[in-house]
Amino acid sequence: MLNHRVYLSAPDVGPVEEAYVVEALRSGWVAPLGPQVDAFEREIATRAGTAHAVALSSGTAALHLALQTLGARPGTVVVVPTLTFVATANAVMYTGAEPVFVDCDPATGNVDVGLLAQLLRHLRVSRKRVAAVVPVDMFGSCVDYGELLPVCAAASVPVLEDAAEALGATYRGRPAGSFGRAGVLSFNGNKILTTSGGGMLVTDDALLAERARYLSTQARQPLPHYEHTEVGYNYRLSNLLAALGRAQLVRLDGMLTRRRALRERYAKLFAAVPGVRLLGDGDPGANCWLTTIVVDPDAAGWCAQDLAGHLAALDIESRPIWKPMHLQPVFAGTHAVLTGAAQRLFETGLALPSGSSLGDAQIGRVFGAIGQFLDER
Repeated sequence: MLNHRVYLSAPDVGPVEEAYVVEALRSGWVAPLGPQVDAFEREIATRAGTAHAVALSSGTAALHLALQTLGARPGTVVVVPTLTFVATANAVMYTGAEPVFVDCDPATGNVDVGLLAQLLRHLRVSRKRVAAVVPVDMFGSCVDYGELLPVCAAASVPVLEDAAEALGATYRGRPAGSFGRAGVLSFNGNKILTTSGGGMLVTDDALLAERARYLSTQARQPLPHYEHTEVGYNYRLSNLLAALGRAQLVRLDGMLTRRRALRERYAKLFAAVPGVRLLGDGDPGANCWLTTIVVDPDAAGWCAQDLAGHLAALDIESRPIWKPMHLQPVFAGTHAVLTGAAQRLFETGLALPSGSSLGDAQIGRVFGAIGQFLDER
């Protein structure tokens, strides 16, 4: 008789989170904003290595405000990796700008920087105004910013780092979220740190932070009555959810350690399996949000979908790598520069249970199920 379902990345909450939320409730600050939000912003800014942080209702809201503040609007383009969650591209659409998709490095799933350089040259020759490049730190492994930042600087294009999946990750010792003009973090329910729903815009640019904060509160003017000279948004984070986030932040290093240990177990399990590799393997700064394998069916004798079906039958969740944006019906016909790498990862990749909340019995179920699958082949 199986226990409850094993999820890919379930929230990891307990007594610490309960205590923080109860304290916030008893304080009377139950509406958006409040002392927990202020403290959470300070603490996340410290963790991300930035001067400013703006707590928002989602990572998508943070992307939207950052893009708008950087000048994304009708008549401009924003370069986005085709291999990403749809929110990255949707936020571009909210501004009226045109997304342009670029393919990925097959080893990491992160943006192909060489291809990006070619695209930026082409856009410059075509006299397209590029409002921003939005690299995505895929599954918690940072983009090669040592290569990407000079490419974007040479093209005079600002970088907005989508670090929604990467809180706690580092690149050459520097925290994810601190690269470019601004960074975006997500605290959705399946992320390493969750506020149930929520996100954060982090930046060293005081004017960008101030503008985003203003727009996120319905663009209200500083007057006794409600005065608005432009359209704003209801994007601020609840004081209660910020309390949950602060409790999670206290426990973040321990949660990172558990995910990294789980990834090491996956690495050892698949090391001797022909045709199977871990996406982004070898990145010492990865936060290991989701451990993802890539399967060469010719070498392995089985495909990622076979393993997914086996796990599903045992009530264990897995998930394909993101379906590329250029293959999404909503973005049919959108300009994309492709090598086929993202599509191959989508067809051959599988994310496995990676949550820090997984207990020993659940981990045993997962590895037992995978071992059974491999033995049968």
